[in-house]
Amino acid sequence: MFTFGSTVIGAPEEDTALSLLPAHSLLLKGRGYEGVYLSALGSFGAVILSLLLLYPIRFALIEPISLYSILRRIMPWVLIAISIIMITTEKAKIDLFNVKNTKIKSILGLLMAAFVFILSGVFGIILNKINVCSPIGLPAPILFPTLAGLFGMPTLIHSYITKPKIPEQIVEKPVIREKAKTLISIITGSLAGILVSIIPGITSATGTVIAMTARGETDKKQTLITLSAVNTACAFFVTAVLFMILRPRSGAAIAVNELIMVNKWNNLFIPPLNLLFLTMAMLISATISFNVTIFLGKKFAEKFTEIPYQKIIKGTMSFLTILVILFTGVEGLLIFIIATFIGLIPVNWGVRRSHCMGVLLIPIILALL
Repeated sequence: MFTFGSTVIGAPEEDTALSLLPAHSLLLKGRGYEGVYLSALGSFGAVILSLLLLYPIRFALIEPISLYSILRRIMPWVLIAISIIMITTEKAKIDLFNVKNTKIKSILGLLMAAFVFILSGVFGIILNKINVCSPIGLPAPILFPTLAGLFGMPTLIHSYITKPKIPEQIVEKPVIREKAKTLISIITGSLAGILVSIIPGITSATGTVIAMTARGETDKKQTLITLSAVNTACAFFVTAVLFMILRPRSGAAIAVNELIMVNKWNNLFIPPLNLLFLTMAMLISATISFNVTIFLGKKFAEKFTEIPYQKIIKGTMSFLTILVILFTGVEGLLIFIIATFIGLIPVNWGVRRSHCMGVLLIPIILALL
Protein backbone atom coordinates (compact mmCIF):
# COMPACT_ATOMS: atom_id res chain seq x y z
CA MET A 1 0.00 0.00 0.00
CA PHE A 2 0.99 3.62 -0.42
CA THR A 3 2.76 5.19 2.52
CA PHE A 4 3.07 8.82 3.47
CA GLY A 5 6.65 8.68 2.19
CA SER A 6 5.50 8.00 -1.37
CA THR A 7 3.32 11.07 -1.10
CA VAL A 8 5.86 13.51 0.27
CA ILE A 9 9.22 12.38 -1.12
CA GLY A 10 9.89 14.11 -4.40
CA ALA A 11 7.00 16.53 -4.24
CA PRO A 12 7.09 18.94 -7.19
CA GLU A 13 6.28 22.59 -7.41
CA GLU A 14 2.62 23.32 -8.13
CA ASP A 15 3.02 24.04 -11.85
CA THR A 16 4.44 20.60 -12.61
CA ALA A 17 2.44 18.51 -10.16
CA LEU A 18 0.25 17.07 -12.91
CA SER A 19 3.20 15.31 -14.52
CA LEU A 20 4.11 13.66 -11.21
CA LEU A 21 2.08 11.75 -8.65
CA PRO A 22 -1.51 12.89 -7.99
CA ALA A 23 -0.74 12.60 -4.28
CA HIS A 24 1.86 15.32 -4.63
CA SER A 25 -0.70 17.85 -5.81
CA LEU A 26 -2.75 17.09 -2.69
CA LEU A 27 0.36 17.52 -0.58
CA LEU A 28 0.93 20.98 -2.03
CA LYS A 29 -2.57 21.91 -0.92
CA GLY A 30 -1.95 20.74 2.63
CA ARG A 31 -3.92 17.53 2.12
CA GLY A 32 -1.15 14.96 2.07
CA TYR A 33 -2.88 12.89 4.74
CA GLU A 34 -5.96 12.74 2.55
CA GLY A 35 -3.75 11.38 -0.22
CA VAL A 36 -2.48 8.66 2.10
CA TYR A 37 -6.01 7.79 3.21
CA LEU A 38 -7.34 7.58 -0.35
CA SER A 39 -4.38 5.44 -1.39
CA ALA A 40 -4.93 3.05 1.49
CA LEU A 41 -8.65 2.91 0.72
CA GLY A 42 -8.03 2.12 -2.94
CA SER A 43 -5.53 -0.58 -2.05
CA PHE A 44 -7.70 -2.28 0.55
CA GLY A 45 -10.71 -2.19 -1.75
CA ALA A 46 -8.61 -3.78 -4.48
CA VAL A 47 -7.60 -6.64 -2.18
CA ILE A 48 -11.24 -7.44 -1.41
CA LEU A 49 -12.25 -7.23 -5.07
CA SER A 50 -9.26 -9.33 -6.13
CA LEU A 51 -10.37 -12.09 -3.78
CA LEU A 52 -13.85 -11.99 -5.29
CA LEU A 53 -12.44 -12.11 -8.82
CA LEU A 54 -9.90 -14.87 -8.20
CA TYR A 55 -12.07 -17.73 -9.45
CA PRO A 56 -13.60 -15.86 -12.42
CA ILE A 57 -10.12 -14.84 -13.60
CA ARG A 58 -8.89 -18.41 -13.20
CA PHE A 59 -11.80 -19.74 -15.28
CA ALA A 60 -11.25 -17.10 -17.96
CA LEU A 61 -7.47 -17.26 -18.11
CA ILE A 62 -6.95 -21.02 -18.34
CA GLU A 63 -9.48 -23.84 -18.43
CA PRO A 64 -12.27 -23.79 -19.46
CA ILE A 65 -12.08 -20.53 -21.49
CA SER A 66 -8.28 -20.47 -22.01
CA LEU A 67 -8.10 -16.75 -22.76
CA TYR A 68 -4.36 -16.66 -22.10
CA SER A 69 -3.69 -18.96 -25.05
CA ILE A 70 -5.44 -16.46 -27.30
CA LEU A 71 -3.58 -13.54 -25.72
CA ARG A 72 -0.21 -15.17 -26.32
CA ARG A 73 -0.89 -15.36 -30.05
CA ILE A 74 -1.86 -11.70 -30.34
CA MET A 75 0.40 -10.33 -27.58
CA PRO A 76 2.52 -8.01 -29.79
CA TRP A 77 -0.61 -6.40 -31.21
CA VAL A 78 -2.05 -5.98 -27.73
CA LEU A 79 1.14 -4.23 -26.64
CA ILE A 80 1.12 -2.03 -29.74
CA ALA A 81 -2.50 -1.07 -29.03
CA ILE A 82 -1.64 -0.23 -25.41
CA SER A 83 1.31 1.88 -26.55
CA ILE A 84 -0.92 3.82 -28.95
CA ILE A 85 -3.49 4.39 -26.20
CA MET A 86 -0.78 5.67 -23.86
CA ILE A 87 0.50 8.21 -26.37
CA THR A 88 -2.80 9.38 -27.86
CA THR A 89 -4.38 9.97 -24.45
CA GLU A 90 -1.65 12.39 -23.41
CA LYS A 91 -3.33 15.59 -22.20
CA ALA A 92 -0.29 17.84 -21.85
CA LYS A 93 -0.30 21.11 -23.77
CA ILE A 94 3.22 22.26 -24.54
CA ASP A 95 3.83 25.97 -24.97
CA LEU A 96 6.75 26.02 -27.40
CA PHE A 97 7.88 29.03 -29.44
CA ASN A 98 5.06 31.06 -27.84
CA VAL A 99 2.41 29.12 -29.74
CA LYS A 100 -1.06 30.33 -28.75
CA ASN A 101 -3.21 27.82 -30.63
CA THR A 102 -4.52 25.23 -28.15
CA LYS A 103 -4.72 22.46 -30.76
CA ILE A 104 -1.10 22.97 -31.73
CA LYS A 105 -0.11 22.85 -28.06
CA SER A 106 -1.97 19.54 -27.72
CA ILE A 107 -0.28 18.17 -30.83
CA LEU A 108 3.09 19.18 -29.43
CA GLY A 109 2.18 17.31 -26.24
CA LEU A 110 1.41 14.17 -28.25
CA LEU A 111 4.65 14.52 -30.20
CA MET A 112 6.62 14.91 -26.98
CA ALA A 113 4.92 11.83 -25.55
CA ALA A 114 5.81 9.86 -28.69
CA PHE A 115 9.37 11.18 -28.55
CA VAL A 116 9.82 10.09 -24.93
CA PHE A 117 8.32 6.68 -25.69
CA ILE A 118 10.54 6.07 -28.73
CA LEU A 119 13.66 7.45 -27.06
CA SER A 120 13.10 5.18 -24.08
CA GLY A 121 12.52 2.26 -26.44
CA VAL A 122 15.79 2.86 -28.29
CA PHE A 123 17.50 3.06 -24.91
CA GLY A 124 15.92 -0.28 -23.98
CA ILE A 125 17.12 -1.90 -27.21
CA ILE A 126 20.67 -0.73 -26.51
CA LEU A 127 20.48 -2.04 -22.94
CA ASN A 128 19.75 -5.54 -24.24
CA LYS A 129 23.34 -5.66 -25.48
CA ILE A 130 24.92 -4.43 -22.25
CA ASN A 131 25.93 -6.45 -19.21
CA VAL A 132 26.51 -5.02 -15.76
CA CYS A 133 28.18 -6.54 -12.73
CA SER A 134 28.41 -5.68 -9.06
CA PRO A 135 31.85 -4.71 -7.74
CA ILE A 136 31.08 -6.57 -4.50
CA GLY A 137 29.41 -9.66 -5.96
CA LEU A 138 25.77 -8.67 -5.50
CA PRO A 139 23.05 -9.55 -8.04
CA ALA A 140 23.23 -7.04 -10.89
CA PRO A 141 19.83 -6.52 -12.54
CA ILE A 142 20.18 -4.03 -15.39
CA LEU A 143 16.62 -2.83 -14.84
CA PHE A 144 17.55 -1.41 -11.44
CA PRO A 145 19.64 1.55 -12.67
CA THR A 146 17.36 1.89 -15.69
CA LEU A 147 14.08 2.27 -13.82
CA ALA A 148 15.66 4.16 -10.93
CA GLY A 149 16.97 6.66 -13.46
CA LEU A 150 13.81 6.93 -15.53
CA PHE A 151 11.34 7.22 -12.67
CA GLY A 152 13.07 7.73 -9.33
CA MET A 153 15.88 10.23 -9.65
CA PRO A 154 14.18 12.78 -11.97
CA THR A 155 11.41 13.40 -9.46
CA LEU A 156 13.92 13.84 -6.65
CA ILE A 157 16.11 16.18 -8.69
CA HIS A 158 13.17 18.30 -9.77
CA SER A 159 11.89 18.57 -6.23
CA TYR A 160 15.34 19.43 -4.88
CA ILE A 161 15.90 22.16 -7.47
CA THR A 162 12.46 23.76 -7.33
CA LYS A 163 12.24 23.61 -3.51
CA PRO A 164 8.46 23.42 -3.30
CA LYS A 165 6.74 25.24 -0.46
CA ILE A 166 4.81 22.56 1.36
CA PRO A 167 2.15 23.99 3.66
CA GLU A 168 1.13 22.69 7.05
CA GLN A 169 -0.90 19.56 6.54
CA ILE A 170 -4.57 19.20 7.40
CA VAL A 171 -4.93 16.18 9.67
CA GLU A 172 -8.52 15.03 9.67
CA LYS A 173 -10.25 11.95 8.36
CA PRO A 174 -11.39 12.63 4.80
CA VAL A 175 -15.09 12.34 4.04
CA ILE A 176 -15.79 10.21 0.97
CA ARG A 177 -18.65 12.11 -0.64
CA GLU A 178 -18.54 10.50 -4.08
CA LYS A 179 -18.93 6.90 -2.97
CA ALA A 180 -20.17 5.66 -6.34
CA LYS A 181 -17.17 7.18 -8.13
CA THR A 182 -14.83 5.75 -5.52
CA LEU A 183 -16.29 2.28 -6.00
CA ILE A 184 -15.93 2.60 -9.78
CA SER A 185 -12.32 3.72 -9.32
CA ILE A 186 -11.57 0.65 -7.23
CA ILE A 187 -13.27 -1.66 -9.73
CA THR A 188 -11.66 -0.19 -12.85
CA GLY A 189 -8.30 0.05 -11.11
CA SER A 190 -8.48 -3.56 -10.00
CA LEU A 191 -9.40 -4.76 -13.48
CA ALA A 192 -6.55 -2.75 -14.95
CA GLY A 193 -4.22 -4.20 -12.31
CA ILE A 194 -5.24 -7.69 -13.36
CA LEU A 195 -4.43 -6.76 -16.96
CA VAL A 196 -1.01 -5.49 -15.87
CA SER A 197 -0.33 -8.75 -14.03
CA ILE A 198 -1.00 -10.78 -17.18
CA ILE A 199 0.53 -8.72 -19.99
CA PRO A 200 4.33 -8.26 -19.99
CA GLY A 201 5.99 -4.88 -20.30
CA ILE A 202 3.24 -2.66 -18.90
CA THR A 203 3.17 -1.09 -15.47
CA SER A 204 0.66 0.15 -12.96
CA ALA A 205 0.96 3.66 -14.40
CA THR A 206 -0.06 2.29 -17.80
CA GLY A 207 -2.91 0.40 -16.20
CA THR A 208 -4.09 3.59 -14.52
CA VAL A 209 -4.04 5.46 -17.84
CA ILE A 210 -6.14 2.71 -19.43
CA ALA A 211 -8.59 2.65 -16.52
CA MET A 212 -9.02 6.43 -16.36
CA THR A 213 -9.34 6.69 -20.14
CA ALA A 214 -11.96 3.96 -20.23
CA ARG A 215 -14.15 5.81 -17.74
CA GLY A 216 -13.29 9.34 -18.86
CA GLU A 217 -12.29 10.46 -15.37
CA THR A 218 -9.61 13.08 -14.66
CA ASP A 219 -10.22 13.93 -10.99
CA LYS A 220 -6.97 13.71 -9.01
CA LYS A 221 -8.54 11.94 -6.04
CA GLN A 222 -10.12 9.30 -8.24
CA THR A 223 -6.85 8.93 -10.13
CA LEU A 224 -5.07 8.31 -6.84
CA ILE A 225 -7.60 5.69 -5.75
CA THR A 226 -7.40 4.04 -9.17
CA LEU A 227 -3.59 4.01 -9.14
CA SER A 228 -3.55 2.40 -5.71
CA ALA A 229 -6.10 -0.19 -6.80
CA VAL A 230 -4.05 -0.97 -9.91
CA ASN A 231 -0.88 -1.43 -7.87
CA THR A 232 -2.49 -3.66 -5.28
CA ALA A 233 -4.55 -5.77 -7.68
CA CYS A 234 -1.43 -6.24 -9.79
CA ALA A 235 0.59 -7.32 -6.73
CA PHE A 236 -2.17 -9.76 -5.79
CA PHE A 237 -2.63 -11.26 -9.23
CA VAL A 238 1.02 -11.57 -10.27
CA THR A 239 1.16 -14.18 -7.54
CA ALA A 240 -2.15 -15.80 -8.44
CA VAL A 241 -1.41 -15.76 -12.18
CA LEU A 242 1.91 -17.47 -11.48
CA PHE A 243 -0.05 -20.53 -10.34
CA MET A 244 -2.23 -20.33 -13.47
CA ILE A 245 0.25 -19.83 -16.31
CA LEU A 246 3.53 -20.63 -14.49
CA ARG A 247 5.11 -17.39 -15.76
CA PRO A 248 6.37 -14.84 -13.21
CA ARG A 249 5.46 -11.27 -14.20
CA SER A 250 7.32 -9.37 -11.49
CA GLY A 251 10.30 -9.55 -9.18
CA ALA A 252 8.03 -10.63 -6.34
CA ALA A 253 6.60 -13.44 -8.46
CA ILE A 254 10.11 -14.56 -9.38
CA ALA A 255 10.99 -14.67 -5.68
CA VAL A 256 7.86 -16.70 -4.91
CA ASN A 257 8.69 -19.05 -7.77
CA GLU A 258 12.16 -19.65 -6.34
CA LEU A 259 11.21 -19.89 -2.68
CA ILE A 260 8.22 -22.22 -2.73
CA MET A 261 6.77 -25.01 -4.83
CA VAL A 262 4.53 -23.54 -7.53
CA ASN A 263 2.06 -26.08 -8.88
CA LYS A 264 -0.31 -25.20 -11.70
CA TRP A 265 -3.90 -24.62 -10.65
CA ASN A 266 -5.45 -27.52 -12.54
CA ASN A 267 -8.41 -28.29 -10.30
CA LEU A 268 -11.33 -26.05 -11.24
CA PHE A 269 -12.35 -25.28 -7.68
CA ILE A 270 -9.52 -26.22 -5.32
CA PRO A 271 -6.46 -23.95 -5.60
CA PRO A 272 -2.94 -25.19 -4.82
CA LEU A 273 -2.23 -25.20 -1.10
CA ASN A 274 0.63 -22.70 -1.38
CA LEU A 275 -1.59 -20.26 -3.26
CA LEU A 276 -4.21 -20.62 -0.56
CA PHE A 277 -1.65 -19.81 2.13
CA LEU A 278 -0.35 -16.82 0.17
CA THR A 279 -3.87 -15.51 -0.37
CA MET A 280 -4.61 -15.72 3.34
CA ALA A 281 -1.35 -13.95 4.13
CA MET A 282 -2.15 -11.15 1.66
CA LEU A 283 -5.60 -10.64 3.16
CA ILE A 284 -4.23 -10.47 6.71
CA SER A 285 -1.36 -8.16 5.75
CA ALA A 286 -3.73 -5.90 3.79
CA THR A 287 -5.99 -5.52 6.81
CA ILE A 288 -3.07 -4.70 9.08
CA SER A 289 -1.29 -2.41 6.64
CA PHE A 290 -4.48 -0.44 5.92
CA ASN A 291 -4.72 0.61 9.55
CA VAL A 292 -0.97 1.05 10.02
CA THR A 293 -0.70 3.19 6.88
CA ILE A 294 -3.44 5.53 8.04
CA PHE A 295 -1.99 5.75 11.56
CA LEU A 296 1.57 6.47 10.40
CA GLY A 297 0.33 8.83 7.69
CA LYS A 298 -1.46 10.87 10.32
CA LYS A 299 1.61 11.01 12.56
CA PHE A 300 3.86 12.04 9.67
CA ALA A 301 1.39 14.71 8.59
CA GLU A 302 1.34 16.20 12.07
CA LYS A 303 5.13 16.48 12.19
CA PHE A 304 5.94 16.97 8.52
CA THR A 305 6.63 20.70 8.68
CA GLU A 306 9.37 19.97 11.23
CA ILE A 307 11.17 17.53 8.92
CA PRO A 308 14.23 18.87 7.01
CA TYR A 309 12.69 18.12 3.64
CA GLN A 310 15.59 19.16 1.42
CA LYS A 311 18.03 17.09 3.47
CA ILE A 312 15.81 14.04 3.10
CA ILE A 313 15.67 14.53 -0.67
CA LYS A 314 19.44 14.96 -0.86
CA GLY A 315 20.01 11.90 1.31
CA THR A 316 17.61 9.83 -0.79
CA MET A 317 19.41 10.79 -4.00
CA SER A 318 22.78 9.91 -2.48
CA PHE A 319 21.50 6.61 -1.14
CA LEU A 320 19.98 5.67 -4.50
CA THR A 321 23.23 6.47 -6.31
CA ILE A 322 25.26 4.39 -3.85
CA LEU A 323 22.90 1.44 -4.31
CA VAL A 324 23.26 1.67 -8.08
CA ILE A 325 27.06 1.58 -7.79
CA LEU A 326 27.05 -1.29 -5.31
CA PHE A 327 24.69 -3.44 -7.36
CA THR A 328 25.70 -2.59 -10.93
CA GLY A 329 29.11 -0.90 -10.82
CA VAL A 330 30.40 1.83 -13.11
CA GLU A 331 28.43 0.55 -16.10
CA GLY A 332 25.24 0.68 -14.07
CA LEU A 333 26.05 4.20 -12.92
CA LEU A 334 26.42 5.31 -16.54
CA ILE A 335 23.06 3.71 -17.40
CA PHE A 336 21.56 5.40 -14.35
CA ILE A 337 22.81 8.83 -15.45
CA ILE A 338 21.55 8.45 -19.03
CA ALA A 339 18.20 7.14 -17.80
CA THR A 340 17.91 10.11 -15.45
CA PHE A 341 18.38 12.56 -18.32
CA ILE A 342 15.68 10.75 -20.30
CA GLY A 343 13.40 10.70 -17.26
CA LEU A 344 13.80 14.45 -16.78
CA ILE A 345 12.24 15.12 -20.20
CA PRO A 346 8.64 14.24 -19.24
CA VAL A 347 9.02 15.92 -15.85
CA ASN A 348 10.21 19.18 -17.40
CA TRP A 349 7.72 19.19 -20.28
CA GLY A 350 4.73 18.05 -18.25
CA VAL A 351 3.93 14.81 -20.08
CA ARG A 352 3.25 11.56 -18.27
CA ARG A 353 6.28 9.67 -17.03
CA SER A 354 4.64 6.39 -18.01
CA HIS A 355 5.80 7.02 -21.58
CA CYS A 356 9.26 6.05 -20.38
CA MET A 357 7.96 2.47 -20.23
CA GLY A 358 8.88 2.34 -23.89
CA VAL A 359 12.17 1.09 -22.46
CA LEU A 360 10.41 -2.25 -21.91
CA LEU A 361 7.53 -2.17 -24.35
CA ILE A 362 9.43 -1.55 -27.58
CA PRO A 363 12.04 -4.30 -27.03
CA ILE A 364 9.30 -6.75 -26.02
CA ILE A 365 7.18 -5.90 -29.06
CA LEU A 366 10.15 -6.34 -31.39
CA ALA A 367 11.02 -9.65 -29.75
CA LEU A 368 7.47 -10.96 -30.14
CA LEU A 369 6.93 -9.87 -33.75
